[in-house]
Amino acid sequence: MEQVIDFTIGFSENVAWPWPIAVYLFLAGISGGAFAAAALVRIFRKQTQITPLFQAASFIALVTILLGMICLVFDLTKPLDFWKILIFYNPTSVMSVGVMALLVFIPTMFLVTLVSFYEFEPVKRLVDGIPCGAALLSVLRKILPVLTWIGLVFALTVCAYTGFLISALVRFPLINTAVLPALFVASGLSAGIACNQLGAVLLGESHESHDVHVLHVAEWPVMAAEALCIFMIAFALMTGIESSQMAAKAFVDGFWATEFWVGVVCVGFICPVLFAFFKKSFATVVISALCSVVGMMCLRFFILYAGQLNSIGG
Repeated sequence: MEQVIDFTIGFSENVAWPWPIAVYLFLAGISGGAFAAAALVRIFRKQTQITPLFQAASFIALVTILLGMICLVFDLTKPLDFWKILIFYNPTSVMSVGVMALLVFIPTMFLVTLVSFYEFEPVKRLVDGIPCGAALLSVLRKILPVLTWIGLVFALTVCAYTGFLISALVRFPLINTAVLPALFVASGLSAGIACNQLGAVLLGESHESHDVHVLHVAEWPVMAAEALCIFMIAFALMTGIESSQMAAKAFVDGFWATEFWVGVVCVGFICPVLFAFFKKSFATVVISALCSVVGMMCLRFFILYAGQLNSIGG
């Protein structure tokens, strides 16, 4: 008999969308942000070689989106019926549009990762062992620029759609805002850039290389956009109707306010800024990247939980 896992106990009590959804939003944001950042670097620098940055981004994007899908499937009331959302579509549903985007994004990331890591011996043996595997890789290499563009478009779509998905919850002023998709794109890019820097360095890229430097420079405007989006949401709540003003208390009162100021502001924003003034080294890259990722995770949890706990109905 199919079992339903109850995620609304303890940490997730009194919320309709529990922690697996927050984890999915976190992983999907990293996935889309990581590949979008690397694709933009590759396109605008007109790179033709497979760089450590592109390798890292493709691998990070594929792994995180697959892990995110596992979280999403297990949160369904009937996990074994998840295949139905792959067949039955409603063009007016944000969920259906998101599923369609994922059905393009995930296979694209698989193909890009395959091309990126073909020179790794285990991958090479696997591909060459498949009939016409080498010929298929040759074709994929030729169309890699096309795959990169497709991946870029749908990476940004995945980031934005997660924001549209939960912003449709009209009973929650903190969540029901048009700014949320932009915030999710900006925060996804911020965490994705951080993961890319770490991944590229682990794959042999120098922490002083041009690609890593470009990502480091790009962090600043992305973090500024992310902070601006958060400010816009908070300001709109504080100057809105009574229910919105009540929801604005999520930023200053209770557990989730502490989580926001410590996790999002201090760890996610202030720490990376402070580490920028340290001499660039492997250690600073690692710590700064981890701070950005933790900050983005805290932001997703804050939006989902604080938003749901401050509804119009009480």
